[in-house]
Amino acid sequence: MKENGKKLSELTDQELLQEAKKIKSASITNAVLVGFLVGIVFYSIMKNSLGFLTLIPLFLSYKLINNSKYNKKELEALLKERNLI
Repeated sequence: MKENGKKLSELTDQELLQEAKKIKSASITNAVLVGFLVGIVFYSIMKNSLGFLTLIPLFLSYKLINNSKYNKKELEALLKERNLI
């Protein structure tokens, strides 16, 4: 749901295109952050061993991967349906 309570199918064409841009930029940012956090975990394992502080970056990377507001596949299907792609 969007912050004002609209469902994905209720968005206008312009709002759908804006959401697609937001998802694309957010996924790139998330990929960079996840890579950084996995690098921290790898370094931590090589330097010391698997410990509690190693699990914190893993948890944060999991949350980054699963934080999308809308389903990406649903958004792409709706864009194709409206001939916006």
